Amino acid sequence: MGVTMTDMNEHETMDMTGMDMSSMNNMHGMHHNMAGMDDPGMKYMGNLKQKFWVSLVLMVIVVLLAPLMGMQLSVGGLSLPITFPGSEWVLLIVATALFLYGGLPFVRGGIEEIKARKPGMMALIGLGISVAYLYSVYAFVANNLIPGHAHVMNFFWELATLIVIMLLGHWVEMNAVMKAGNATDSLGQMLPDTVHMLHGDEVMDMPLAHVQAGSKLRVLAGESIPADGQIDDGDTTVNEALVSGESAPVVKHAGDQVTGGTVNGDGTITMTVSAVGEDGFIGQIGHMVSDAQQQKSRAENVASRVAGWLFYIALVVGLLTVAVWTPINGFGPALMMGVTVLIIACPHALGLALPLVIVRATGMSAKRGLLVRNRNAYEATSKARYIMFDKTGTLTTGHFTVNAVQPLVDGVTADDLLADFAALEQSSTHPFATGVLAAAKQKRVDVTPADNVQTIQGAGLSGELDGRQLMIVNAKYLVAHGLDFDATKVDQLAAAGNTVSLLVVDQQVQGLVAAGDVARPEAAKAIAGLKQAGLTPVMLTGDNQQTAATVAAALGIDDVHAELMPADKSRLISEYQRRGGVLMVGDGINDAPSLAGADVGIAIGAGTDVAIDAADVVLVSSKTTDILNFVRLAKATNRKLVQNIWWAAGYNIVAIPLAAGVLAPIGITMPAALGAVVMSLSAIIVAINAMTLRAPSVE
Repeated sequence: MGVTMTDMNEHETMDMTGMDMSSMNNMHGMHHNMAGMDDPGMKYMGNLKQKFWVSLVLMVIVVLLAPLMGMQLSVGGLSLPITFPGSEWVLLIVATALFLYGGLPFVRGGIEEIKARKPGMMALIGLGISVAYLYSVYAFVANNLIPGHAHVMNFFWELATLIVIMLLGHWVEMNAVMKAGNATDSLGQMLPDTVHMLHGDEVMDMPLAHVQAGSKLRVLAGESIPADGQIDDGDTTVNEALVSGESAPVVKHAGDQVTGGTVNGDGTITMTVSAVGEDGFIGQIGHMVSDAQQQKSRAENVASRVAGWLFYIALVVGLLTVAVWTPINGFGPALMMGVTVLIIACPHALGLALPLVIVRATGMSAKRGLLVRNRNAYEATSKARYIMFDKTGTLTTGHFTVNAVQPLVDGVTADDLLADFAALEQSSTHPFATGVLAAAKQKRVDVTPADNVQTIQGAGLSGELDGRQLMIVNAKYLVAHGLDFDATKVDQLAAAGNTVSLLVVDQQVQGLVAAGDVARPEAAKAIAGLKQAGLTPVMLTGDNQQTAATVAAALGIDDVHAELMPADKSRLISEYQRRGGVLMVGDGINDAPSLAGADVGIAIGAGTDVAIDAADVVLVSSKTTDILNFVRLAKATNRKLVQNIWWAAGYNIVAIPLAAGVLAPIGITMPAALGAVVMSLSAIIVAINAMTLRAPSVE
């Protein structure tokens, strides 16, 4: 599929041949919102796998040496905590190492969230472990270095388990979600490494980096056009799928504009460069993708919002607890109650609530051929209102199929006509030619390659076969040369979305072949299912309005936008987002900005690397019904996410007020030990709930 797999801890250098350094730096700054990367602390995590295992070893030592909320336990005849001369010092040293190694990234991430005035999971975790560590250090000093001081309970046990479980949640989630590629890496591959530069009458092969605005270049047949510019001399056809998404070639003459990254067809041209680097089409696409992905990366999921609320609630309630209970019980007991509030406000379950569901959902997705790269895709999909489709290669197969073979004179059969077409198209790679040759093979028509096959610029092909002069041309050529043909029939077939070519034998029009892209066989079923799921389908395509309307009508899509450039698609994505959430499905380079800008971008696995790298979800099999499978799974997943968040946060609704002593006047309190038990029970519940995730599939 061409998905770029990169290591989370590696900052690979991008090879954007021909772009100036500022362009490369700007485009390389593109941020893909993969799992965990929206957490500010992730950039401090380093190697998560190593950090988890080292922290786990340190946690085991702490658990053996520290009491659980002040309790003495007996496990298999072993009395916990284990004590020996100097055990308190060992506990302090190991807990400090664990806090600095495994916990400090959460603290630093939390500080960044607070600076941005958007406290979330990192801030809540950082607050909990910081308070637990600092109070535990105070307890150590009071118990071991201040003679006669009343015993103070520490929270080293809670500190250790909280850090390790939070690291586990992040690591598990990372491994569950596909590592992101860089869309700009693939964009750079659209341009050639070297160009044919003109210096007077001399042609020199030069690196693309030497091209500047005003440079004179020669582009040979079949080569990628190196930069945006204008044709000075030569006639050709250009495959502009990069720009429009449509594979049908566009005729170009002197004075016409060409785009860097598109593919020159059957003619040699000379051109003057008008834009390079970030000013060219490829650079603009890169910036559009980058801007869209950075905007998306700022989106918050429900767990982050809940964590933000809990942060403020815990902080306010904790401070109020100390303030209210100090005059009643004294500062020491009041501080203990306040610290308990802050610690239990960050339950283990909240750190696991989302990752466990995501792991389950991602595994189910992968088994169905759905590679999910953005953890927020499930939630965003469940809330979406519109689903936007590119046409060619997404709703259609992207391959030309012969839809009509019609002789126009007596004595010529359909097989004769197809044989003559195939004779001229033997060496052509044009999508129309591919369709003709496939049809001839399917019908087992005997084909003899024509001789002296030549290109008729902007019109078709000519050649010789069995003493006859053959030409395959378009209707425009026939009109220009005064040859009679059935224009009504050609117009009817063209109106149905076909490309129509006519066979001329010795200056007589003998028949026509109509070929066009066809809808994927399962597309109509998928569209109907998506409508039932509450989504409104919209078609976005660079193809002409007539063809687009024909395909849309056949599939049941009422909202159609045709003849679009990439910037037009991005603009429409933004417009629809103001009305509700938007999913975008595409496969081409021209779809990349839209895939990145939509709330969820879904790429067809058979599409380009650029589209795949810009998407949040990749359909490996390219079946349109897989989109419906993902929507159904996303809705089921989001229900589980909400349930788990309620289980995790709901614990706080009861635990925080009780820990603060709200019901103490009537004799109801939350002992620290009971808080720990309920905290653990909450984590078990969310784990079991995550495992019950199910979603129906469409065959």
